[in-house]
Amino acid sequence: MSKALEGIRVVDMTHVQAGPVCTQMLAWLGADVIKVEPPGRGDVTRSQLRDIPDVDSLYFTMLNANKRSLTLDIKSEPGREILWQLLRRSDVLVENFGPGALDRQGFTWERLSEEAPRLIYASIKGFGPGEYENAKAYETIAQAMGGAMSTTGYEDGPPTSTGAQIGDSGSAVHLLAAILAALIQRQRTGRGQLVQVAMQHSVLNLCRVKLRDHQRLQRGPLAEYPNKEFGHSVPRSGNASGGGQPGWALRCHPGGANDFIYVIIQPHIWHRLLQKIGREDLIGDPRWETPEARIGHLDEVFALVESWTMQHSKWEAFRELNEIDVPCGPVLDTMDLVQDDSLRQSGMVVEVDHPERGPYVTVGCPLRLSDSPVEIQRAPLLGEHSEEVLREVLGLEDGELAKLQGQRVI
Repeated sequence: MSKALEGIRVVDMTHVQAGPVCTQMLAWLGADVIKVEPPGRGDVTRSQLRDIPDVDSLYFTMLNANKRSLTLDIKSEPGREILWQLLRRSDVLVENFGPGALDRQGFTWERLSEEAPRLIYASIKGFGPGEYENAKAYETIAQAMGGAMSTTGYEDGPPTSTGAQIGDSGSAVHLLAAILAALIQRQRTGRGQLVQVAMQHSVLNLCRVKLRDHQRLQRGPLAEYPNKEFGHSVPRSGNASGGGQPGWALRCHPGGANDFIYVIIQPHIWHRLLQKIGREDLIGDPRWETPEARIGHLDEVFALVESWTMQHSKWEAFRELNEIDVPCGPVLDTMDLVQDDSLRQSGMVVEVDHPERGPYVTVGCPLRLSDSPVEIQRAPLLGEHSEEVLREVLGLEDGELAKLQGQRVI
């Protein structure tokens, strides 16, 4: 069975997280992703956060599956020439270096568009054009400047970053969408194009509901928020659902750090919920009967439900509440996730064997295509495919390869 992106060649000049996540998804979809790395050390994450000495870290292996590794010194003239040859034979170049890094090596968009007019040049940077464009960005900086941090946490606490990597991996998903769109457009025009995603912009896009609420706030307090006071911007609101229906994380038995279940209360299930928790006496009570009545004392409403959830484990509560159609979900910690049978059966948690590390658990592909199944393969060793790629793509022979190795170009 063919893959969705079979026949598409990607030159992957990315490092750390944002870029590699994007190119990993391209590889999962069937593209031939050639990761170009500096000889000797490779992607910096190969050695970051190592748990086994002198073995590629999980940081690297979990972001670079299904790729081929080519070591290439692009600071040398032979290395730059090889890269030019490779780009002329490729469909997509992806990079997430600091602003201007590839330009200084001579790989400007202007020259790339002349030398390889069908090439799609895809780039992730911290910020878009403007006063911030040359500033450095990391995951949490993108969260801070994209609106996520100011709206995450509790109103009496400091701004908080979210555990989900919405700055790095979130930007990667945005770039993937842009690359796929550019590939489709190229079918009509025959031309490549420059595709750019800024981390700040991606986070802001994911925070669009907060800008919705900012504009609503100008006309008065946000009734669905649990906050008692409102200023001129959207406040941090703890575990409030952020939607039209109130929700909260409620404690469960036996009371561990993640023994919680998140429950959303829809109007039409209120009576069933009262019956489930043994409070039928409140049915018909005007203080509890309507959403408008309950919203004024949501803390009491959720305390009422929590008195029931605390008598059950989060999984017991999940099963019982699902039986009466209450939207809810247990808070799954990392141990829960790696042991979850449904995630393993669906291929979202997979075990991969590595020649140096041995078996390790990684996240599978969340994109499901019926005609393009994904098999998760291990990340490449540094330079593992250098000779293979140069023979296959550029047609180099033994003598040329030996010369390049002697010059430490590869």
